[in-house]
Amino acid sequence: MHVKKGDTIIVLAGKDKGKTGLILKAFPKEDKVLVEGVNVKKVHQRAQKKETKGTIIEKNFPIHVSNVKKTNDKKTTGGNKSKSAGHKS
Repeated sequence: MHVKKGDTIIVLAGKDKGKTGLILKAFPKEDKVLVEGVNVKKVHQRAQKKETKGTIIEKNFPIHVSNVKKTNDKKTTGGNKSKSAGHKS
């Protein structure tokens, strides 16, 4: 996998295309990652006891690793520029 836990990524495909987030957990055997704020679904939670009510909670679900790309938050130093631009050495 080209990403790991703690990386900042951008989503390339799907309903959350263009969103950025932090990887909370990686599932290498399934090729999926859990990203903060991406692929959020509402899940019904049953009542635990008779006194409490059931609620609807928002939960993050994993997305396939091929739909994400690692972003560079670090400043670049100029890329592949040579010292003598345009001259063969």
